[in-house]
Amino acid sequence: MSFTERLQAARRTAFHLEMRDSYTPDDPTYLSWKRGDQPDLVEYFRPWTGLVQEAMARGVVMRRARIVSEPVTDYIRYEHATTPLNLSAGEEVRWLPRRQASDIALPGNDFWLFDGALVRFAHFSGDGDVLGEEWTEDPAVARLCATAFEAVWERATPHQDYKV
Repeated sequence: MSFTERLQAARRTAFHLEMRDSYTPDDPTYLSWKRGDQPDLVEYFRPWTGLVQEAMARGVVMRRARIVSEPVTDYIRYEHATTPLNLSAGEEVRWLPRRQASDIALPGNDFWLFDGALVRFAHFSGDGDVLGEEWTEDPAVARLCATAFEAVWERATPHQDYKV
């Protein structure tokens, strides 16, 4: 099953923890935004926001937490600028400065956690290029991810209150 199919199969929750300061550095939309152009972000993110809206209609709670270094990178500024699209689709988003996460046990990779049981780890190069993904239903791994996500979520600042 693809990521999209697994998200469409979620029934209760879909939580995403992001811990990198840069992703997909060659993304044309990001590069356009970085140059100061006005890319059509609504259209660019429409496939994602449509998935979120479908999940929300099924009653799925979608939360995204981001652990970021400060001062933030240009990529994090871009994510912050585009986050209102996530929010308008129904996601909840919070931000946690990395220095406030030092005592939280975190998995080594970004992850999605579906319904508290299915974990998707994302693998990236040092520069932020996507290398692949890994899926697991190991209960111990799912517990680790759930505990890490909740600890970050409790400390993190809601998007509307986090300034970059």
